[in-house]
Amino acid sequence: MINTSRHIPVMLEEVLTYLKPQDGEVFVDATFGNGGYSEAILKAAKCKVIAIDRDPSVISRADELKKLYGDRFEFRAGTFGDLADLVTEDVNGVVFDIGVSSMQLDDAHRGFSFAKEAPLDMRMSMEGTSARDIVNTYPEADLANLIYLYGEERKSRQIAAKIVEYRSEKEIETTTELANIIYQVMPKHSGQIDPATRTFQAIRIEVNGELEQLEQGLLAASERLLPEGRLVVVDFHSLEDRIVKNFFTENSPKRIHVSRYGKESLPINNDKIFDFVSKAIPPTEVECALNPRARSAKLRYAIKRKELK
Repeated sequence: MINTSRHIPVMLEEVLTYLKPQDGEVFVDATFGNGGYSEAILKAAKCKVIAIDRDPSVISRADELKKLYGDRFEFRAGTFGDLADLVTEDVNGVVFDIGVSSMQLDDAHRGFSFAKEAPLDMRMSMEGTSARDIVNTYPEADLANLIYLYGEERKSRQIAAKIVEYRSEKEIETTTELANIIYQVMPKHSGQIDPATRTFQAIRIEVNGELEQLEQGLLAASERLLPEGRLVVVDFHSLEDRIVKNFFTENSPKRIHVSRYGKESLPINNDKIFDFVSKAIPPTEVECALNPRARSAKLRYAIKRKELK
């Protein structure tokens, strides 16, 4: 059994507020993880939750919820990028919690964290190309590009060069081995973000195709929503948030002010998916104090147009 006390769903109160679950409705938890959102939604109303996750380690937790909630809960194995195929019914709401889960980070054997000695893996699905494959086979230019684009790391070229130099003598096998290579370019300093953070993020995103999955998942979710359905997204870094913000903006009507003194505005076109999109909503200071993972979180939500299916 998973220790649920160690894995606190980020911005759970806000997710429930903006998702607004009601009796008889159907929701998708597109990133099931430890099931925190799923269980909270099921407790909030007599509704149904369809949960999606690619990580086989969560199946035991899904089985627990199935025993508790019966037909009101259904788990479907897969990635949220395939939501269009995994969920064919209309739904009232979809929630995403983007990025690596605390469970995956806490499990040293999964190879997500540079702070723990482990085989260099990072595969959420435990299948396919691993982080070890990438750092040992990608050409130097490709490594530099992905570290720069997905990690927003200014010293990407130096880090890529050092990786290629190291692997010419020995294959890179562990998380700490890769971290120590990065430290040769960017030494660690007390009180500062670990220099390996951005490179590990970049490689993890590449391994799991996270940004492409997010784009596909947002589109599929918007298509599955019923009129006035709600799409809620919690993300944790600028690359994810930029995709979410742009998707919401591009699919909501532009607005004009009624008067130069008034705050009310009217849509100037009506061919978009959403009637309303929120600005980024941060977690409370109280939550950040209780759950450090929440510090970098942002929540955005959108409401589908009444006349659209």
